[in-house]
Amino acid sequence: MSAVLNRTVTTAIHIGDLELARRALGRDGEAFRLIMQTHNRRLYRIARGILRSDSEAEDIVQEAYVSAFAHLEKFRGDSSLATWLSRIVINEALGRLRKKRRASALATAIVQAPQADIIQFPLNTSDDPERMMAQRQILQVVERATDNLPDVYRTVFIARVVEGLSQEETAELLGIRPETAKTRLHRARALVRRELDDKIGPVLLDAFPFAGRRCARLAAAVMQRLGFPD
Repeated sequence: MSAVLNRTVTTAIHIGDLELARRALGRDGEAFRLIMQTHNRRLYRIARGILRSDSEAEDIVQEAYVSAFAHLEKFRGDSSLATWLSRIVINEALGRLRKKRRASALATAIVQAPQADIIQFPLNTSDDPERMMAQRQILQVVERATDNLPDVYRTVFIARVVEGLSQEETAELLGIRPETAKTRLHRARALVRRELDDKIGPVLLDAFPFAGRRCARLAAAVMQRLGFPD
């Protein structure tokens, strides 16, 4: 019974996605904005998880949106719009990563790549500077542990732990078998846990927030590139 209900809900979601895509194809500005507001957080986290850079992740999501909106007629609703967009972001991010690695191999004079900026933790309002500093330090350790994961494990970790996708959704998103996603997640968790245990012990893995200001800025930039007025 639950499986039938899940299929029904998924079908309804996909029908809604098709309608939203149809509106966007008709140059409906509100449809574009709704798509971005709905998916910005997930897409940014996925790109950030691959590239380990705030600014590059934002740039990749913007490029992915422009590419996706230029090819919306290819969206058939076989998967959700979230999955379709996520695949585009993954391809864009991995392409950027490959270019960076090729450039790094040629640039022998570069000893160490610049360190990515740390995304600030949404701190509780407090006038206790020591507590606020401790929270920031905890987040930095979590982000470093995630960033240090090998690419093959990091993408699964971001999808499952940070984004909260199911094993099946992660497998579909990354084009791998569910069993492979499960194995990679197990390995990723072990690696992250080992690093955290060395630093601060068990912590809540709630990293990579997508701040409202960043979300609005990204959406505005895409709308401008698509030719919509402010």
